[in-house]
Amino acid sequence: MSKTLVFLAAGFGVRFGGGVKQLEPVGPNGEVLMDYAVYDALRAGFDRVVFIVRRDLEEMFRAGIGKRTEARCAVEYVYQDIEDLPSGFALPAGRKKPWGTGQALYACRNVIDGPFCVLNADDYYGAEAFHQIHDYLYSQPESGGLDLCMAGYVLGNTLSESGAVTRGLCEVSVDGRLKAIQETKGIVIDGGAPCAPDGDGMRRLDPASVVSMNIWGLPAAFIDYLAEGFEAFLRGVPEGDLNAEYLIPIAVGDMIRSGRGSVRVLPTSDRWFGMTYAQDKALTQRRIRELIAEGVYPERL
Repeated sequence: MSKTLVFLAAGFGVRFGGGVKQLEPVGPNGEVLMDYAVYDALRAGFDRVVFIVRRDLEEMFRAGIGKRTEARCAVEYVYQDIEDLPSGFALPAGRKKPWGTGQALYACRNVIDGPFCVLNADDYYGAEAFHQIHDYLYSQPESGGLDLCMAGYVLGNTLSESGAVTRGLCEVSVDGRLKAIQETKGIVIDGGAPCAPDGDGMRRLDPASVVSMNIWGLPAAFIDYLAEGFEAFLRGVPEGDLNAEYLIPIAVGDMIRSGRGSVRVLPTSDRWFGMTYAQDKALTQRRIRELIAEGVYPERL
């Protein structure tokens, strides 16, 4: 059984202002953020990488990250295609954009052979999350059930100096299980504290709140659940809505509410940074240099 890391790398990056932000070089030798995630994940025990990409960008991904990764572990490519829908569904006329991270993961249904970790391609997560997720996934036998885990970050460690961000604010039980997740848009730093839109004003958020950064540890059975949920989602999309997206947090929230599975929240103290806005590139390069100077990463991975 492979220990698989799945990158959600097919996004368009509208707020980044053009280009393929997942392949923007940020390290001293042209490394991209995924290089650092692969480095951390392999050291944690993962041994296979799946890149979910747009078919028209496959060669660019092979050159920009794939060939380097192939020298370290097994690699596969999966394509997020706007027309990749369950049987009985057709692409609505006028639809131009893919269906979100849930559909991207649905595209992996033929390459997953055991528990796996899925994450964004344009975020830096830190090493702790990979160790925690790996140990949770592979320290217990595969039961066929929906026993998930996620890295739980501190909100104050995930804010951007460049602009507003969206975070999944989490409600966690006393025994460390995810009770609910609320996608909250427009979070900014105001007066040194995180705030989010609330009607005509802004409400302050607790900087110690637990948030999801879309890095999950999932059993293979979650793919079947996701396919079922994707069909239900498509049946519920209003006619004429050409932008509706099926997101992994939506699927997870539905699973929790239905009582069909549970999510263990694995706290991490690492600081996030990523490539949401164009100006984030310089900030990311600076932070990578700092981590190299601190001895977290070698000069050349």
